[in-house]
Amino acid sequence: MGPVLAGVLQLLALIGALALAYIPLGDYMAKVYSSDKHLRVEKWIYKGIGANPNSEMRWPAYLRGVLAFSAVSVLFLYLLQRLQGHLPGSLGFAAIDPDQAFNTAASFVSNTNWQSYYGEQAMGHVVQTAGLAVQNFVSAAVGIAVAVALVRGFARSRTGELGNFWSDLVRGVVRILLPIAAISAVVLVACGAIQNFSGIHEVGQFMGGSQQWNGGAVASQEAIKELGTNGGGYFNANSAHPFENPTPFTNIFEIFLILLIPFALTRTFGRMVGSLRQGYAILATMGAIWVGFIALMWATEFAHHGPAFDIAGGAMEGKETRFGIGASSIFSISTTLTSTGAVDSFHSSNTGLGGGLNLLGMQLGEIAPGGTGSGLYGMLIMAVIAVFIAGLMVGRTPEYLGKKIGTREIKFAACYILITPALVLVFTAAAMALPTPGNSMTNSGAHGFSEILYAYTSGANNNGSAFAGLNADTQWFNTTIGLAMLLGRFLPMVFVLALAGSLAEQKPVPATAGTLRTEKPLFTGLLVGAILIITGLTYFPALALGPLAEGLAS
Repeated sequence: MGPVLAGVLQLLALIGALALAYIPLGDYMAKVYSSDKHLRVEKWIYKGIGANPNSEMRWPAYLRGVLAFSAVSVLFLYLLQRLQGHLPGSLGFAAIDPDQAFNTAASFVSNTNWQSYYGEQAMGHVVQTAGLAVQNFVSAAVGIAVAVALVRGFARSRTGELGNFWSDLVRGVVRILLPIAAISAVVLVACGAIQNFSGIHEVGQFMGGSQQWNGGAVASQEAIKELGTNGGGYFNANSAHPFENPTPFTNIFEIFLILLIPFALTRTFGRMVGSLRQGYAILATMGAIWVGFIALMWATEFAHHGPAFDIAGGAMEGKETRFGIGASSIFSISTTLTSTGAVDSFHSSNTGLGGGLNLLGMQLGEIAPGGTGSGLYGMLIMAVIAVFIAGLMVGRTPEYLGKKIGTREIKFAACYILITPALVLVFTAAAMALPTPGNSMTNSGAHGFSEILYAYTSGANNNGSAFAGLNADTQWFNTTIGLAMLLGRFLPMVFVLALAGSLAEQKPVPATAGTLRTEKPLFTGLLVGAILIITGLTYFPALALGPLAEGLAS
């Protein structure tokens, strides 16, 4: 079997598995967030945090809950790292430096999971499990909660109430993430991933010296890092490490976990707004971009440009032989089109155009299918922009799901799509202009510029992957990327919830003969076009200086 055919078969198997899970999981999540009943364990949690899960919140109160919870999470995780040397199970590792502790706390709380450290050489068991793994759950649940609040804004009318943040947060963890992650961890252990709390031990003699490894609760963290579209690995090699991702089956299984909730949330959206076809339209948009990017990545990575490529069957540099180009391309596209950031190959070793596709995937805004929750609300923002553009074409007040998109709504949507590009381009320009940050680049020229651009694109879009040629463990990068991650995560949420509140206050507008049918393929095409055009106009100059210049020169 050829490598191209193997990649196609793996993609078809993955699509089939996602299709089987789509309806039951999507409907289940709709029931979770529509129910007025609370489980006993949830009641204990509400009592412990002093929250009333039955009180409805308007968007300012909902936002305060998101920000307060996240601020406390950043502080807790920062202190946990700073006190690591005094904690049991630290494996002898010292406290994390202040700038790196801030970067890591911002990273995991913002669902980015950017890592400027070697996990197996810096973090003990307590920080990994009580700190990082916990944030993998709750940061993902925050994203789903904000998405559900926006969906309620479309579904409700003549009220500004969007639900209860604390109830949405707890239900997301207890009823959705924990059960799926537990089952997935068992699958990974059965397939060879490790799960223990062992200390550091020697595993053999290499190059005249000994090599040491420490164990850890790897399988359980691997499961939620993929399911919650987090991406932070227990080991520096991330999902290329055999302890995290031992076989071709676990590789495809982990891709399945990455895509499971983001795709299924489109079914949840359709169910909650009372029109499954609207959910299918969003699903088709996400799916078309995802499959298209995989096809383009295969075209760049399988292309033969010389004897070495002919012998290897493509651009095998930086890729695991147990996965090959086909599966590695699916993994890299799936992680950069979601806010996952996990890697099973080194993106810096991709061809120039292949690395550009990873960059462009993040620059779309992590919406195809995007992160847990963030992908859905990001795509719905783009849908609002698309109907606004269509309204301008025909001279009609735009409407979406029975809600008018007026001046106020389009301002919220415009602010949302401008935040992350501004962060990426401003921080990239500053890093290139100042003398010190440039010293962290391993490469010069177009590829060196791509390393900087990739780092801030990954941080501001809450992805977390890296080009791996950049030494980001400096005060400049730890601080600026940390700020980019926090601002890129929570500033957009302000406008998402403000938009949700504005929509919920409206009364529904009846559909007429002139209403744009947003459940039709025509709208899907319009939405895909709007996404690509907006992203292209925003980032083309930067891409031309980096991956495009490198790709055309090779």
